[in-house]
Amino acid sequence: MSVRILHCGESIENYNICIDNKIVGFTKRTATIGDLIYISVKKDNESFCGVRGVIAEITDERPWRDEDNYVQSFHLKDMEFCNPFPLKVLAEIGGKYWGAKYMQSSKAIKDKEAISLLNSNFLKPSEKSLHKSLKATFEEIDTELSPIEIMGTYTTIKFHSEQHKSRGLETLVNKNFYNLFDDYQKRSSILISDNRKFITSSLGSEMSNGMVKGISSIPDALLINFNKRNIASPFQLNLIEYECYGQNKTKLMDKFNYLNGHIIPQLMRFASAFSIATDSSLRDSTIKSWVEKIIEHIYADEDIIIKVSGWIREIHPGINEQKISLELHKLLTKSFHENLRIMLIIDELTTDQKDTIKNIIGSFKLGSEKNIEFLGFVVRLEQRINVINDNEYALSLQK
Repeated sequence: MSVRILHCGESIENYNICIDNKIVGFTKRTATIGDLIYISVKKDNESFCGVRGVIAEITDERPWRDEDNYVQSFHLKDMEFCNPFPLKVLAEIGGKYWGAKYMQSSKAIKDKEAISLLNSNFLKPSEKSLHKSLKATFEEIDTELSPIEIMGTYTTIKFHSEQHKSRGLETLVNKNFYNLFDDYQKRSSILISDNRKFITSSLGSEMSNGMVKGISSIPDALLINFNKRNIASPFQLNLIEYECYGQNKTKLMDKFNYLNGHIIPQLMRFASAFSIATDSSLRDSTIKSWVEKIIEHIYADEDIIIKVSGWIREIHPGINEQKISLELHKLLTKSFHENLRIMLIIDELTTDQKDTIKNIIGSFKLGSEKNIEFLGFVVRLEQRINVINDNEYALSLQK
């Protein structure tokens, strides 16, 4: 276990979001499960800490407005509150540059005296309301930036296409999915990459501007993520669409036309298939078919059966073995109605394009209070330069 300080900078809003949601986010990959995190914020140009917690598990939830800034997000457990104390007490041990030494990039604190000092100042428990009254201001921490060690130099090259056997975006991402997307753990998710299993029922009618035609559509993959904290709907269903401009679409106009003429309509077809605006019989038919195929996939693999049965027992301890399949069917059906998300994995996507698609997909309602969510990821193919072996590649991810 490491001890770290997470500083929320100028944002009292982010500080309160961490507390209310029992969640923390990091701009660099630093923290690990089991770490003790002290959460801090500014008041009157001085950093204060008023809460701490232990990292429980990684999550893809990022409830902050500046969500794109966070490459890692974790749930917290064992949260404790105290009377806010100034973090400048660490100057007693760390000296003038205590901020750089103990707070920069939420680095692990190695100094045992500093850890002891933090713990001793974390004294009397207090109510959440005390933390709500904090007014955050911003002042840059006086830091001496640590030198960056370059382990290798890479240049971005184009994927050949989406499904090319060796340099295809979909091919490489499916093969390296859990290494690339560290928000998802293999033990708490299922990736189904056989897209032939899933097809939406024909929509029957066009939507406005002819963007969604009455044809069936098939996602490239399906990701089922288990989150026991979401008691109401512990299964999150992600429809994955892979798209790649690759070597065939290099001109800006070609990319523009492909995005607006193919990608966005395709994502809208997925969303409309499960929206309450769609004919209920078609929607129910698609959900029933997909749930049956997911269960069929699960029960075709002994390891997946054990994993999923374990999930069900986590939320229903002592459940009868014969009832696990029935409960699984019920929870999956409920997720299609309440916890559905569309995920686009592509080789190029601007922030404006991502926001536009998010707004479009978010307009499709699952219910009176639930909308379909959207996540967009940019995956690039990187080739190492200045090496003898020209077959050294890496995948980079932009969230």
